[in-house]
Amino acid sequence: MRAISGIVAAHGPFDPREGVRMLDRLAHRGPDGWGSHALDHAWLGHRRLAVVDLDSGAQPLRDSAGDYWLVGDGEIYNHERLRGELEARGHVFRSRADQESALHLVEADGTAALSRLWGMFALAGADTEGHFFAARDTMGIAPLYWAHHGGTTVFASELKAFDPQRRPDVEPFPPGHVWTPREGLTPFRVLADTTATGMRADTDHEPSEPPEEVLAAIRDTLIGAVERLLVADVPVGALLSGGLDSSLVTAIAARHAGRAGRRFPTFAVGKQDSADLVAARQVADALGTDHHERVYTDDELIDWVPEVIRVIESFDPSLVHSSVPNLLVSKLAARTVKVVLIGEGADELFAGYGYYGEIVSGADLHEELLSTIQGLHIGGLQRVDRVAGATGLEPRTPFLDLDVVELGLSLPARWKLSSGERPEKWLLRKAFEGWLPEQLLWRPKEQFGQGTGAGDVLGDYYASTVSDEEFEAERRALDPPLRTREELAYYRLFQRELTGVDPEHLIGRFAGW
Repeated sequence: MRAISGIVAAHGPFDPREGVRMLDRLAHRGPDGWGSHALDHAWLGHRRLAVVDLDSGAQPLRDSAGDYWLVGDGEIYNHERLRGELEARGHVFRSRADQESALHLVEADGTAALSRLWGMFALAGADTEGHFFAARDTMGIAPLYWAHHGGTTVFASELKAFDPQRRPDVEPFPPGHVWTPREGLTPFRVLADTTATGMRADTDHEPSEPPEEVLAAIRDTLIGAVERLLVADVPVGALLSGGLDSSLVTAIAARHAGRAGRRFPTFAVGKQDSADLVAARQVADALGTDHHERVYTDDELIDWVPEVIRVIESFDPSLVHSSVPNLLVSKLAARTVKVVLIGEGADELFAGYGYYGEIVSGADLHEELLSTIQGLHIGGLQRVDRVAGATGLEPRTPFLDLDVVELGLSLPARWKLSSGERPEKWLLRKAFEGWLPEQLLWRPKEQFGQGTGAGDVLGDYYASTVSDEEFEAERRALDPPLRTREELAYYRLFQRELTGVDPEHLIGRFAGW
């Protein structure tokens, strides 16, 4: 299963010393070891966090003859089935690493076969015949950036990995695509394709209310995703905010653990008696989890912001608000577990954000949901990945399992419209009636940064560090302009921590903030 790792790769003339420097900047993503391999036309490097195949899963991976090499960050869910097919075709595997199935699959059938991989991954591979490829999963859950300069193309898991002189050329590698020197950038499985047959956002043929079989499908699909993601050779827990999404994931995981006679670990964070902390405590009590809390002060929140901006590589206020408590609770969790389940993605699939409530057309809502999901790789998923990578955790996101995503986007969006009678994510709540106490199942949504008490504290303090005159003089440094004095304060810290990075096409800025 997925081990969050750091990868570096290059095609074309490349100094291995630069690759080692880049790997050093990704040491937090892979504290359990590193490796590299140079070919005549390419260089591959890897930092490893060991979660599965602890003894023989080190990278770069290679085939038995040493002709094909691969580095990867990610998790390939269907690797066992692929492995069985490939072994039947004569391939000899050298480890239990799930990504070795990708190595042999590309060796056997070329990069077109990447569409058969089901999971979250960033991969780079090369062979002794001069071939090279890099690819990223459909959702963009695994991070990947690239930079072209002269005759060399360089890839890495994070912005900060790149040497300063390369940073102006860095761009996000697009999800669902593969790049080869011969064919350039081509899609192999993009999200628009996976949902094209289900874009019936508002039709006369759909019932006004979701039938029970639809609610059962939502429930069964999410349960299947959670239970798949509980498989690991190390302890697994959940980050529990007390909100609907993480509470449902926890409820499924706690039932699964209970059948095996175990209590499921959960971790919560907030100011003393903050709304999220209280709600998480109630969920944990109701589900019987092994619950842990991290209580912080206002001063702690404020002091962690520069480090958080360096970690998440963003200055978007909504991400900063959620990332500070996220980092603190991840540090707490890392003392007990090595894998955490997270509720990311439910808001984008089932219309959880407040501004979705202003949309009255099912067709318009569907398009907005699809757009926000396609932008997750430079928004919420960036926070999830970077915070976990900085704390030695592996994050797993059941709501972004492709089965769940495809089902969610295939449902008529008018079932997701909110109104006075129906709160946000009504459809998801309805599907899981009986899984949580009523007052928790129907608890109104709060942004994570608000529910933990972080948003107001950080907003007030960092806005106070920028005068009105400074804001007017500097707010147009970006297009679109910076929105508040608080955002300008974070942008200044970003410039200091990530010198040379061009933020306009690299940094997602949440429209609903």
